[in-house]
Amino acid sequence: MTTDTEAGQCRKTPGRPRDARADDAILEAVIALLSSGQSAAAMSMEAVAAKAGVGKATLYRRWPNKETLLVDAMLRMKGPPPVPRGTSLREDLILLATRPIGKDNEKHTRATACLLPEIAKNPELYDVWQRVTEPRRNVTREVLRRGIETGELRADLDVELTTLMLSAPSMAQNLFHFNPAVPAEGLAEKLVDAILRGAAA
Repeated sequence: MTTDTEAGQCRKTPGRPRDARADDAILEAVIALLSSGQSAAAMSMEAVAAKAGVGKATLYRRWPNKETLLVDAMLRMKGPPPVPRGTSLREDLILLATRPIGKDNEKHTRATACLLPEIAKNPELYDVWQRVTEPRRNVTREVLRRGIETGELRADLDVELTTLMLSAPSMAQNLFHFNPAVPAEGLAEKLVDAILRGAAA
């Protein structure tokens, strides 16, 4: 499995500086294909190049294979994890449990929903997904451990289980509207408050 560092090194080539516009067009093409229902397995590098309006040589100079391209597309959709302020445990957890809104998020949600079945059955894609989601989990762990240290949370709190409880429900609702009886408005606040009732010291 190619690591993120190795993938980046593979994409570094001598010569003219890379055109950031071409990079953006290529990554957006991947996301557009996925969000339209195209599976990662069926998606070809040629289709990505055509969708982006670039030549295959331009694409392969940047990404030597589809795996490295999917890594960067997933990273683009996920984005950097939010930065907690550190002044309120509840506010920090709500920040981490809140899903972004907007047209880009709708497109990324559709693309992710198309990817999940393949992530479940493809070990390499699963490893990619874990690498992409781990930074956000790390931030959540840090917030929870800080809450334990300050005495706001129980000393015996299961940090890993609580991290899962904070992320899985909002992800299920965002991707699949898993329980339509639960309104989207205020979900992060209600979720965090429910967890804090059991986790508080």
